[in-house]
Amino acid sequence: MEHRGDYKVGANRLLNNPKQRKLLFSAGLSWMFDAMDVGMISFVVAALAKEWSLRSEQIGLLTSINSLGMAMGAATAGILADRFGRKNILLWTLVIFSAATGLSALAAGFAILCVLRFIAGFGLGGELPVASTLVSESVEPNERGRAVVLLESFWALGWIASALIAYFVIPSYGWRLALVIGAVPVLYALYLRRAIDDSPRFAGIRKAPVPFKARFASVWSADYRKSTVMLWILWFTVVFSYYGMFLWLPSVMVLKGFSLVRSFEYTLIMTLAQLPGYFTAAYFIEKFGRKFVLVVYLFFTAVSAAWFGFASSEGMLIAAGICLSFFNLGAWGGMYAYTPELYPTAVRSTGVGMAASFGRIGGIIAPLLVGVLVGQSVGISSIFLLFFATIIVGAIAVLLLGKETKGTELM
Repeated sequence: MEHRGDYKVGANRLLNNPKQRKLLFSAGLSWMFDAMDVGMISFVVAALAKEWSLRSEQIGLLTSINSLGMAMGAATAGILADRFGRKNILLWTLVIFSAATGLSALAAGFAILCVLRFIAGFGLGGELPVASTLVSESVEPNERGRAVVLLESFWALGWIASALIAYFVIPSYGWRLALVIGAVPVLYALYLRRAIDDSPRFAGIRKAPVPFKARFASVWSADYRKSTVMLWILWFTVVFSYYGMFLWLPSVMVLKGFSLVRSFEYTLIMTLAQLPGYFTAAYFIEKFGRKFVLVVYLFFTAVSAAWFGFASSEGMLIAAGICLSFFNLGAWGGMYAYTPELYPTAVRSTGVGMAASFGRIGGIIAPLLVGVLVGQSVGISSIFLLFFATIIVGAIAVLLLGKETKGTELM
C-alpha cells in the first residue's frame, strides 16, 4: 500500500503542475493520433484484402511501406529537432501524417495508396521520438520515466479509437471514411502551435547547435557506443515483433476462421489491455527502474506471443491476445522512457531518432515477412515462435548491455 501511495503522490505531483500537465496532454494527444493512424491501417488492410482482392504479399507490402516512411521520418526528424527545436519539428510531422492520411481516402489504386502511406509514415515516425524527447527534457528526474510512460499510454487510447472506428465505421460506411477521420489531427496542430513551448534544455543550447557530423560521431563515441548498440538491438526487436504481430492481428483473426466484424471485435477487446500495461509499467519504472520493466515485460511478451500462436480455442486466443497487448505496450513505454536518458541534450534527439529509425527497419521487414510466410502456408504458430525468439534477443541485450538511469539527471 505504501508503494501504491508513492505512485499516486508522484502521479498527482506530475499532473498538478499546470505546465507539465499541459505538455503531457498536448504531446499525448498527438501521440494518440499517431496510434490511431497506425491502428487504422491494420483494420483497413483487412477490409481492403476483401474489397481489392489483395494477396497476402500485397498486404505485407502496404504495411511495410508505412514502416519504411517511419524509419526515414524518425531519423530525419531526430536530426532536425536537435537543430531547429523539438516543438517546430513536432508540429510539422503532425501536419504531414494527417494530410497524407486524409488523401489516402481518395486513393483509387494500390500503388497510389502505398505512396501516400509512405508519406504518412514519414510524419508518424518523426513525431514519436521528438515528442518523447520533449517530454523527457521538460520533467524532473524523479518523475521523468513515469511521465514518458504516461505519454506512451496515449498510444493505447489511439489504438482503442481506431478499433472503435473500424468496428462501427468500416463495415457500414467503408474504409475511406475511416481514413478521413484519421486526418483530423491536422486541425489539432494549429492548437498545438500555441499550447506548448520548447524544452528548457534545448533552449539552453539553441545558440550553439552541434553540427550533424559531430552529433553522429558522438552517438558512436566510446562513451555512448555500448548504449547505442543496445538501443538499436532493443528497438529492432521490439518494432519487428510489434508490427509483425499487431498490424496483422485483425487479418490473423480472419485466418483463424473469424468473420471481419468478429475479428475487429476481438481485436478491440485485446487492445483495451494496453492501458493497464502502460499504467503498471509507469508504476514499476520509478520503483524498480528501467531495466526491470524492459526485461520483465519483454520476457512475458515473448511468452504471450508463443501462447497466441498455439492458441486453439476462442477463449485462449483472447486471453493470449490480452496478455500480448498488456506486456508488449508496457515494454514500449519503458523503451521510450529509457532511450532519451542515455544521451546528452546536444545530441539527444539525434540519438533517439537514429535508434527509432533503425528499429523501424524491423517494422519494414516483419509485415513483409509475415505476408510471404502466410502466402507459403506457414502456420501461425511457427510465425509467432519467430516473434518469441526475436523478443528474447531484445530482453537479453538490455539485461547484458543496458545501464540503469532511474533518478539520474539528464546530461
